[in-house]
Amino acid sequence: MSPDVGPPESNAKGVAESRWLSIVGLGEDGMAGLGENAREAISAASFVFGGKRHLELAAPLIRGEARPWPTPFDSAMNDVVALRGRRVCVLASGDPFFFGVGVTLSRHVTSNEFTAYPAPSAFSLAASRLGWPLQDIETVSLHGRPLDLIRPLLHPGRRILALTSDEKGPAELAALLASIGFGSSRLTVLEALGGNAERIRSGTAEEFALPDIHVVNLVAVEVMAGAGARIVPRGFGLDDALFEHDGQITKREIRALTLSSLSPRRGKLLWDIGAGSGSIGIEWMLSDPSMKAIAIEANRERAARIRRNAAAFGVPGLVLVQGQAPTALIGLPQPDAIFIGGGGSETGVLDAAIRALTPGGRLVANAVTLDMEAVLLAAQAKLGGNLVRIDISRAAPVGTMQGWRPAMPVTQWNWVKEGQTS
Repeated sequence: MSPDVGPPESNAKGVAESRWLSIVGLGEDGMAGLGENAREAISAASFVFGGKRHLELAAPLIRGEARPWPTPFDSAMNDVVALRGRRVCVLASGDPFFFGVGVTLSRHVTSNEFTAYPAPSAFSLAASRLGWPLQDIETVSLHGRPLDLIRPLLHPGRRILALTSDEKGPAELAALLASIGFGSSRLTVLEALGGNAERIRSGTAEEFALPDIHVVNLVAVEVMAGAGARIVPRGFGLDDALFEHDGQITKREIRALTLSSLSPRRGKLLWDIGAGSGSIGIEWMLSDPSMKAIAIEANRERAARIRRNAAAFGVPGLVLVQGQAPTALIGLPQPDAIFIGGGGSETGVLDAAIRALTPGGRLVANAVTLDMEAVLLAAQAKLGGNLVRIDISRAAPVGTMQGWRPAMPVTQWNWVKEGQTS
């Protein structure tokens, strides 16, 4: 690099001094794994925040006031932000920006306010111990999060690294895998990686019985599926039989076409109005971990069914609003896409959806009744968009032979609201 590339040393020093917050990643080896700059950041801080374990590991370096995280944990980081401009250090596990506290902090402070000193993440350490190529495996944090999040990753032959919450996490994960047909999967528990108490042990999910597991651990899963294992396929139009439903479900062929029309984009929010079984919102969220969905359903039994389906498909973050549209839509976050599958012919539902949709957002509505079809025909005449007629027939027995049995035709309206797509 030529000497005139990059900021002058004096400017770089000035920028560093303006950063009031330091975020230091710690491994189980504590101070031994820290570089000189990270050590200095801890020693120079007037206030040092962290979990009890982190504060103990760094105790010989702390000269300011040590503050353990409050219980329950404050995701707004009020205590840290209140000290803006003072010398503050936050201690974290491994890489603070990989499922860590750095992610939480970055929602409340800008990048030019802090300097981060990451250590190897638990995932990196685990991959290095096992000789697994990190870029080819799945990683998921189950620390303080539902175990169901692992379900979409369970495909035969795949490898998964799952960070758990505590010493009970590995056994709970093993029990889940065994209950849904993955009992023969091999689990390797990696405990206290990088520290004096490091230990690596293995067993199968169905016979899991490892005692005295360290509170800091990660589970490596080599996925093996038994007969009848619940494998969540990739792509749109999942088998109807995978969903719990009472017949009120967008059938798989129509669902595949509907999701194609909704055109999911990463990080976007869907409203699924008249959600029935929740199948549209669930498949929307399965398309990418960044996707969000709100299911609006008036029927209490169906609402409970949606919750169960969301957990069974590994998308427990699906938000359920039990209520009747359009009233139930009031106060919800503005959607980037809307699907109307039920109740769309009720007065005010379509108008409320159109008003709520973000500019550039997409609305897709399906009709199987003449009443709803009339609503969509009128909407298309007024606002434009595309109308599609979908006819599906399935082979069925006719006496000793087979014939085509047509399903009820579906009229679909696909409309994009004018404005700039966010």
